[in-house]
Amino acid sequence: MASDSLTSTVRSPFGPLAKYQQARLFRVYNHYRLVISVLLAGVLFVEPFMAEAQFRWLDYYRLGAISYFAVNGFIALTLVAGFHPRQRHITLSVLADILMIHGLLLASSGITSGLANLVIISVAAGNILAPNRLGTFYAALATICSLGISSWATLALNASADDIVRAGSLGILYFAAAFVLQGISKRVIRSEALATSRAKSIVELEQINQQIIQRMRTGILVLDRFGHIRLANAAAEEMLFEETSLHPYGMRQARVLPGPLRDGLDAWLKNHHATIEPFQAIPTSPLLQANFTQLDQDRGDQILVFIEDLSKVTQQAQQMKLASLGRLTAGIAHEIRNPLGAISHAAQLMEESPHLDQGDQQMLDIIRRHSKRVNGIIENVLDLSRRQIANTELVDIQSWLTDFCTDFQQTQSGTSSATIELLTEGELPEARFDKSQIEQVMVNLCDNGLRHSEQHTGQKKIQLLVGTTADGERARVDIRDFGAGIAPEHRNSIFEPFFTTDKNGTGLGLYLARELCEANQAHLSLVEDNQPGCRFRITFAHPGRMI
Repeated sequence: MASDSLTSTVRSPFGPLAKYQQARLFRVYNHYRLVISVLLAGVLFVEPFMAEAQFRWLDYYRLGAISYFAVNGFIALTLVAGFHPRQRHITLSVLADILMIHGLLLASSGITSGLANLVIISVAAGNILAPNRLGTFYAALATICSLGISSWATLALNASADDIVRAGSLGILYFAAAFVLQGISKRVIRSEALATSRAKSIVELEQINQQIIQRMRTGILVLDRFGHIRLANAAAEEMLFEETSLHPYGMRQARVLPGPLRDGLDAWLKNHHATIEPFQAIPTSPLLQANFTQLDQDRGDQILVFIEDLSKVTQQAQQMKLASLGRLTAGIAHEIRNPLGAISHAAQLMEESPHLDQGDQQMLDIIRRHSKRVNGIIENVLDLSRRQIANTELVDIQSWLTDFCTDFQQTQSGTSSATIELLTEGELPEARFDKSQIEQVMVNLCDNGLRHSEQHTGQKKIQLLVGTTADGERARVDIRDFGAGIAPEHRNSIFEPFFTTDKNGTGLGLYLARELCEANQAHLSLVEDNQPGCRFRITFAHPGRMI
């Protein structure tokens, strides 16, 4: 496209670029004419000059000089007022200039006057402003006028025939100036058109690169050797600091690298072949992987950092793990469930015996309770291994959560009333996830929250706080309970499988919840906000990010 516009501009000197050049050069040329007209009008009041000069018709000369000044002054005022001259205005102006100067020549001493040199400048300016056949017409008109004045003076005033020769010489100069300046002007226009086209292409390429870099889901950082951030794209700001810069290039000089990334940079500076372990910039961010390389190979004072979100890699690994787990758990379920069923059945038969004492009843209760727990563990593992691939869709978070709260409260009927507060912060972007899988996560977290709130306060109450990430492009949902909270020594272990502080729990609930979130490229994390109870956060994937 750029080459096409360049070709059209070069072929036609009156393209957009040439028209802009014409307007600019015409202003310069009019400044020159204004100065000349001021000088011609000013010398009328200088007695020594007027006394020495020879005029054929002094009154006409004075009228012509004053008229020339008035015309140029009027054009200058219109240009100052913002008038944009078109080609016809420039053509009429150059023609008037040639004719008025020849009129002054006719009223003065003729072609021998020094004013004849001004015609050369007018013809040259006309060919610069119109480097085509119109410029040749200016030269021809000036030649005809000069020859006409000389011929008329020779015939009517008995002037010397040398004036005709001088007029012919001036005509040769007019055409020589026209041809030379036309070639130079066309070359200049072609060069400027090429330069403008290339500059435009460079600007467009820079804008495209900027859009690509800013919209990449891979984080990109440019650092110096001391870890100061020179440049960061939106993805890097989001992953490292949970917000993006308002600057179009993501420039944040005041940013401080997260500790794990700074440690990785120090290790890489000491050994470029060192392996950088995955890290979390903040507790609520996904697992990240950083790769370093020198941006300037010669100086080596700038470092390019690529930051990858391992959630997709983790998702693929989880699929492979679950495929293996499915084959394993199928065998485990068969081998365990059969004897477990026999144990449960035997316990039920023993309960029907009329000779059981209190101790025997307690032992049977232990058998029944733990059989149920083992069966629950098997069911959870089987559910995990049978998990379907996320069937994602764009979801309106506000309406989805409203429906979820209504449906969830209906499932609490028949028990003590449960209170769910839904708090929304501003406008919410859409999110992309599998409704059934995320609803399973929400049910798990809400059930846990209601249970812990009731144990600690005697009231089943939770809060759902809905908002966006700092960049405003991703939705998040916080589930807050009013329980006793999680001990600091257990915070790093709550998402591990089979870890539980509840003697009746299986330890797979939060693990399964995080696995389901990872399958939807969402992130489940525990938020530490120094408030009572626990606050779990689901940060959804970008709505434009396909899963």
